[in-house]
Amino acid sequence: MFERFTKDARAVVQGAAEHAEEARAQTVEAEHLLLALLDREGSRASFALAALGVGGRREAVRRDLAEARRRAGLTRAETEALAGLGIDVSEIVARVEEAHGVGAMSGHRRGRRWWSGHRAFGKGAKGVLEQSLRVALARQDRHIGDEHILLALTVRPGVPAEVLADHGVTHESLSAVLGSGSGRGTGEACA
Repeated sequence: MFERFTKDARAVVQGAAEHAEEARAQTVEAEHLLLALLDREGSRASFALAALGVGGRREAVRRDLAEARRRAGLTRAETEALAGLGIDVSEIVARVEEAHGVGAMSGHRRGRRWWSGHRAFGKGAKGVLEQSLRVALARQDRHIGDEHILLALTVRPGVPAEVLADHGVTHESLSAVLGSGSGRGTGEACA
């Protein structure tokens, strides 16, 4: 599958691994792919994000991802479901952070001894990359570009899709900006 990735898509994967390393995360996750997409300039995904008004709100998207990470990666729907059972996630986060410090539920290992090296991709990130292949095939594109990764993030349930939707980036809005696909590919794949 990775032989079909364009240079931009490969840069997103590499950037996601770097974000995971910086955060001292155990694995690369879907949120790291979104953070790497937000870093991109001059690519189809960055064009689409700018066209949908996210270009100037990239820091707001990053803040929303960080806030979800503080809630141990729970979506609003999950938080509301727990509230329906009488579980106040905000209260739990506050108590855990009071005892263990801000961001204790984020899953990051700040201040702990950590190795530097290759990060494995978690189930969520693997699912997004697999979905990007399905998106490219559905659009009749020969290569997988960073726009396919972005489209895949919008169709997979979870925090990245929720945060993107909060900022007006949905599968439908992205598809409208990007068009229906060319059938000729979205660029040259790297050898």
